[in-house]
Amino acid sequence: MSDQRVVRPAPISGFPEWTPQVRSVEQRWLDHIRAGFESFGFASVETPSVENLEVLTAKGETSQEVYTLHRLQSDPKDDSDARLGLHFDLTVPFARYVAQHFNELTFPFKRYQMQRVWRGERPQEGRYREFTQCDIDVINVDSVPLHFDAELPRIVHRVLSGLDIPAWTLNVNNRKVLQGFYEGLGVKDPIMVIRAVDKLHKIGDDGVREILTGGGLSAEQADACLALARVRGTGADVPDRVRGLGVSSPLLEEGLEELSFVLDDLADLPEGAVVADLSIARGLDYYTGTVYEASFDDDPGYGSICAGGRYEDLAGQFIRRRLPGVGISIGLTRIFAKLVAEGRIGGGRICPTDVMVVVPGAERRRDALAVGELLRSRGFNTEVFHSTAKVGKQIQYASKKGIPFVWFPPFDEDGGHEVKDMGSGEQAAADPASWSPGDRTE
Repeated sequence: MSDQRVVRPAPISGFPEWTPQVRSVEQRWLDHIRAGFESFGFASVETPSVENLEVLTAKGETSQEVYTLHRLQSDPKDDSDARLGLHFDLTVPFARYVAQHFNELTFPFKRYQMQRVWRGERPQEGRYREFTQCDIDVINVDSVPLHFDAELPRIVHRVLSGLDIPAWTLNVNNRKVLQGFYEGLGVKDPIMVIRAVDKLHKIGDDGVREILTGGGLSAEQADACLALARVRGTGADVPDRVRGLGVSSPLLEEGLEELSFVLDDLADLPEGAVVADLSIARGLDYYTGTVYEASFDDDPGYGSICAGGRYEDLAGQFIRRRLPGVGISIGLTRIFAKLVAEGRIGGGRICPTDVMVVVPGAERRRDALAVGELLRSRGFNTEVFHSTAKVGKQIQYASKKGIPFVWFPPFDEDGGHEVKDMGSGEQAAADPASWSPGDRTE
């Protein structure tokens, strides 16, 4: 026995991993989401897992969550890695990507990106340090047509409706409504109020009121902000209810018009699928217009399963061009992990193999390999057994892996091919050049 020290395997908190059966389901979800994005004409891109820290920290207060790169035995004189960090979302890297490849892209540029991201926060239910996001964004030169603000929720509705997940609602708001309302109230720091209101679902009215009054707002101003946050609905009455609060400003009116456009454009979706919720703020600094946030109806405290919004100058900070955009992200890991934990994800196949070819003996291994190649050329995922073990052991292996068909090449010069349906137990003669799973095995 080796004297090598044994390192006991243990899961790392906040870094989920799945068995092959569960991973196969996750891959089907990814394929479904990818197909949904592409059906609306979005093109795939992928950016590096790392970005320069000046890119990652350029916007927002998320810099405290960024994992930086550091080699275990780095050269003190070489600090190149110290300037790199793992991306915490896909929007900031995408903005950098657009600026860098500006002359190679056709605008409006519609892209989707499905990658892992990393955040150095305390792991808890629904929050992970490594997770997969599925983003779609549209960036254009000078202005992004407002209809994209409605198209993105439509895409998400189609994609998520095709997955077996609990009921959910996509809430929509507009940062111009919030900022314009606060400015109309005479608030000197609207961004501070936006950040406080964004915590409403976590700390409640009293907690938000305490932050607002502590930040310089009068009790009347704080109550007005909370009254705005309580406005919620699906119809054309939402703007009128906001106006009924007695606050006005040009920016507020602009935001209400944009919000009305999005709601009207999505009116054909099922009732309640998209709801105007004036408490939705999104804390990231780069959002400037429409904002989205979706949550499970039966567990709203779990956290958002989909979020995003419009930004004006995120890409423009990297290039001397005005490049506004709008995007939305599906939190795949947050959704998937919840359903796995609750036992709602049915186990998929252990392996993707359709057919396993038996090896009759060492002298007939080449024949078995030839059968495997022929079946693969016809589109079947095929593996040839890895040794010349007894046939019973080979069949047992296929059974444990859930392989639906076992192929028996000729065992002698006069023999023929046979295939066994592992589900029914039936076995019959078959031709590898023409066989299909629908053939009767009897």
